[in-house]
Amino acid sequence: MAEPQALGAIGPSALARIMAGIRDRNLTQEAGPVSQAPNEDDPGHPSYHHRARAAFALSRWNTAVPHRYANATTTHPDIQAWADRAAANIHDAGFLVINGAIGTGKTHQAYGALRRIAETGPSRFEMIAVTAPDMYGRLRPGGSDKGSEHELKQYARIQLLLLDDVGTEKLSEFTEEATYRIVNARYNAGLPLIITTNLLVRDPAGSRTSDLVGRLGDRLASRLAQAAHIVTLGGPDLRRQDAS
Repeated sequence: MAEPQALGAIGPSALARIMAGIRDRNLTQEAGPVSQAPNEDDPGHPSYHHRARAAFALSRWNTAVPHRYANATTTHPDIQAWADRAAANIHDAGFLVINGAIGTGKTHQAYGALRRIAETGPSRFEMIAVTAPDMYGRLRPGGSDKGSEHELKQYARIQLLLLDDVGTEKLSEFTEEATYRIVNARYNAGLPLIITTNLLVRDPAGSRTSDLVGRLGDRLASRLAQAAHIVTLGGPDLRRQDAS
């Protein structure tokens, strides 16, 4: 049996005939179409990056949300509309005040609003959710290792802030001043704020002890009146229904 030969050993003329034969046999074959567009699952496609941003935002949301509200969604159309405005342009949302009796789902709806924003895949998503009594505890001297001013600036500058159960804390000059500084800073910066409260924003009977304005002080009344969208939740106490 003859030994195999390297291409160089058969001479240039023979090599040229082999290559010509290869070209002749492929004259009738055409290359198939090549798509230059990235697949939806490939980096570079808008859908890929949108899903990545949404996953990142939801991971931050999950980190900030207590276990009890891990499945929170908002079902109220006015709250959904507020969340959609915040997702489209954070500076167009304004404040959202959700009020109603105990157990009507205010906190659930508030966390659901923040989740709805995260699901849109924003380029940036930062949030703090805190009850008003816990916030005031951190703002008091010795309440935070980082200092009260550091905590206050964080509440004032964070992209999204939820203050839960406003009005349950003991009214004092300190709580009024701290709330004013945070709300006023967010108002001036055009940053959204969600407040949940059991109180009316302003009691129609004129009682300042049972409305939010009386609790927070008159200086905040104009801020809330101008910047806040108020949603009142009614219905029975959902917690008692669940328990039964």
